[in-house]
Amino acid sequence: MSELPAKSPRESEVTMTQMILPSDTNAVNSAFGGKVMEWIDICAAVAAQRHCRQVVVTASMDDLHFHAPIRVGWTVTLHSRVIAAFRTSMEVGVTVVAENPLTGERNIATSALLTFVALTADGKRMPVPPLKLETDQEREAFREAEQRRQERLSRKQTSLSWQRLIAPGITEK
Repeated sequence: MSELPAKSPRESEVTMTQMILPSDTNAVNSAFGGKVMEWIDICAAVAAQRHCRQVVVTASMDDLHFHAPIRVGWTVTLHSRVIAAFRTSMEVGVTVVAENPLTGERNIATSALLTFVALTADGKRMPVPPLKLETDQEREAFREAEQRRQERLSRKQTSLSWQRLIAPGITEK
């Protein structure tokens, strides 16, 4: 099997813009976290698909942080890009920048890291192109992603107790 050609992380970049409407808010009139998470997942999925040009599915969401509230009527701009590519998976970073349209003030409201897996038509994992790391910043982000991946994989084997507690009678696969 021949190795796939490396691709620049810039080729996967995605920018999405949303306006926070009343139906997107919670009881304190700021963006509902679940709605923001949905947008993050979509933005990241597009970046992952751009990188591998295959169907992708979300495998995990890590380091999801809500840094500041986003008010009704404000706009958010989501930015995503593939940070690391492994054999069949990719780590994608997403930032959500909130903008008050009346003042123009902008700040990072939310950030997250997601892992996606590329799949064949019959649902089997498939290889993804490696990343062509061109800058020191990209190389450092990749090294950090490798470390996070190792931590995720080790946690996967050791974090089943809470799942059995909440879903008793279910066995792991």
